[in-house]
Amino acid sequence: MQQRLTLLVAMLVLAAAIPTGVAGATAQTQQEDCSFPYTVTDASGTEITLDERPDRITTLNPSAAQTVWELGGSEQVVGVTVNADYLDGFDAKTSVTASDGFGISVERVVGTEPDLVLAPNASRTETVRALRDAGITVYQLAAAETLEDVTEKTTQIARLTGHCEAAVEVNAWMEANVEAARTATADVERPSVLYPIGSGYVANTNTFISAMIEASGGTNVLGEFDYEIGYPQVSDEIILQANPEVLLVNSRGSGLQTQEPYASTTAGQNNATVVINTDYLNQPAPRSVVFAVRNMTEGFHPDVETSFVARSEVTVATATPTPTATATDVSEPTTSSETTATTTGEQPGFGVVAALLAVGALVLARRE
Repeated sequence: MQQRLTLLVAMLVLAAAIPTGVAGATAQTQQEDCSFPYTVTDASGTEITLDERPDRITTLNPSAAQTVWELGGSEQVVGVTVNADYLDGFDAKTSVTASDGFGISVERVVGTEPDLVLAPNASRTETVRALRDAGITVYQLAAAETLEDVTEKTTQIARLTGHCEAAVEVNAWMEANVEAARTATADVERPSVLYPIGSGYVANTNTFISAMIEASGGTNVLGEFDYEIGYPQVSDEIILQANPEVLLVNSRGSGLQTQEPYASTTAGQNNATVVINTDYLNQPAPRSVVFAVRNMTEGFHPDVETSFVARSEVTVATATPTPTATATDVSEPTTSSETTATTTGEQPGFGVVAALLAVGALVLARRE
């Protein structure tokens, strides 16, 4: 049996509600949803303008690089960090990681001659400032604390890089797999889970990692405590008090369950660990979410059958009907000032996003 996922996105313009001339301008803007120039304000509050689609992109973290890859824009990328080494074609890109292996080399970034730099929210202020002072266009991404944030981040990167339609497909693939995990584990007993990152740091409930744990049928045991930050450093006593039933371990920390205080928890005593590839567990990006949620679900609930969706099983059909003038439209005159106001009021590039929010996407899954 094969599962196919079809995403139908309907972008509808209601001509009866607006004059004929304005309707034409609105329809044209929606069709050019990924047009340039494009002006936007980033997470740092800085407004940037891209006059044309960027041909040379440098990413300062692996999740941004992975997202561009998934959108089909890997050929546009000229600079990456060393932690993006798992991506196909990495060796052909320039590393912008500092020579000591930590942080970003401003000189190397400038040397890639980028049209656009994608910087994570956690970027050092002085690094971003130095790049902007060098005349580089930098877009600083917002932090991703939820799975919805990952979706929004994917959509925004797609808009910046000129891959809006691909974002619809990528997000549909990610969301379909998350929903498959949620559906499969809706009525099962949820184990208490802890993700120790190392040196006492753990993932709190207000992180995208915790959101993946919850979607996969687990419960983040740190929810029993009152930590506010995303990745607090906790004491051995807190870990023993939390006493998780399952330890979520990244591939570089395998064997953690044999070390104290984890060895004395229920998870450690039962050798109950779920090991996830570090590249996918720690990076808020589409492929990471899909693969991590799949592996967590299978690890937390090995006896539960889940119908996950392959990327090749997702198709996107976009329809943009041409507005039809009504008798009322024809009889009412449209002044040039009205047409201009509507055209300039429409924000270039957000046609697809606005249509998705206003009209919605219909996802039909069926088995054959």
